[in-house]
Amino acid sequence: MHKYGKSIPLNPRATFIQDMEENWYQPLLSDKFNLTLQPIKRSNFGQYMMAVNYLTSIMEEAEAINKVAIYNIDHMAQVRFWGKDAAQLLNRTIGADIVGMKIGQCKYSLLLNDNGGVQDDMIFMKVSDTEFIMVINAGHDLTGTEIHDGKDIEIIADVDRVMMHKTDTEEVYCEDISDALVKIDIQGPLSYKLIKQVYGPDVLRNRNQPDKNMNFFTFNEFEIDGDKYYISRTGYTNRWGWELYIPIAKANEDFKKIVTLALEYGGLLVGLGGRDENRISAGAVGLPLMGQEYDPEHTPINAPLFEAAIDMTKLDFIGRAALQNAIDHGVTKRMAMVISEGIVSHRAIYQDGVKIGSVTSSINSPNVSLEQRLFIGSKRKNVNEENGSAAIGLGWFYASPFEMDSDGKEVTSQNGSPVRIKVDFYRENEAGEKIGTPVLGYITAEGISVATAPKALKNIENL
Repeated sequence: MHKYGKSIPLNPRATFIQDMEENWYQPLLSDKFNLTLQPIKRSNFGQYMMAVNYLTSIMEEAEAINKVAIYNIDHMAQVRFWGKDAAQLLNRTIGADIVGMKIGQCKYSLLLNDNGGVQDDMIFMKVSDTEFIMVINAGHDLTGTEIHDGKDIEIIADVDRVMMHKTDTEEVYCEDISDALVKIDIQGPLSYKLIKQVYGPDVLRNRNQPDKNMNFFTFNEFEIDGDKYYISRTGYTNRWGWELYIPIAKANEDFKKIVTLALEYGGLLVGLGGRDENRISAGAVGLPLMGQEYDPEHTPINAPLFEAAIDMTKLDFIGRAALQNAIDHGVTKRMAMVISEGIVSHRAIYQDGVKIGSVTSSINSPNVSLEQRLFIGSKRKNVNEENGSAAIGLGWFYASPFEMDSDGKEVTSQNGSPVRIKVDFYRENEAGEKIGTPVLGYITAEGISVATAPKALKNIENL
């Protein structure tokens, strides 16, 4: 089989603007906030050395979403597919309806394996009837063999998982275009103002109705000095925002403009830590992450975005039969949000002494209200003080923790107040027995931050 994915690097990679992060942004922050200059704390994420946070704290960066947050997302990859049969190939490999997409539309979907497990989640952009761009997670552009715990692990890039299903008679071509583009996300209520100031208002207009703003889950293309940009509106944080694909020739200059304005507006460049808080606190149920809530061993059924990502009316796609079999036999598992007095990553969740699920993601958040924090019943000072914090997280439960109404729907609020289910979070030993002192918290569907991503841009265009 021909290999389309990149080879696994011998050493972790650097994003295009990593040097600017270290040698321009860090000194800028140091001068602006009178902070001691030091190297960025980094972590290997998808074979990229990504910033966890900059000179500012994870909590400060998490709070930046309330004004404007800038993310270096250049570790994500973009793969271009084209040819007269491209739509058909993608449609029978990806869970979403790709054939039914309109030009200029974006679509969120999942690439599954034969057992219905998640190999990756992604965004598609339909450039023309015969051309698509697939935006994938870091590390999912690689094909090769890695050694983990002394064992060889085969890694297959998303593009290879798609192209292995191409028949000899089909006309489909592909290329990784990531090296030609630098991906920077701009999120928050002041994102419209920032983009308009840098690129002008036209890039934010509806491509079919220029007197109106872009619709949610659409993208535009524009050129500056002959260099082609893409800008999409999908809102990874579930707040107002855009994903900007900058041509490499313009990346340094544009990055400086964007970040400089963000700092003027009270925003920040946000690392992996703040970005994790932003996606967990997004909307009523948070947003799942590949490798945390999603993995190749478990199906995504009953995850918050399942119905948006998977079109079960399609007759065939990879993993469909396994999903249908699971649905037919009844799937009770459910993903929900938890609020706790401290970080509870990978802890078991107990209610009245009975294990009901486990935590997949957890991080401290400055965006949890005092009223929500006080409900925990914690004795921790930082949880109970006016400007304190608590941890937020996502977990998989064996069954819905909420009661069901007569229509079979979850009862998540009563008399105008959110239902909150108190639980304990325990570490477990190898035998699955709970150990140590529990962390206190509760399950809720009220969310932390209001989902604004789909709302009309008229709400922010004049801020």
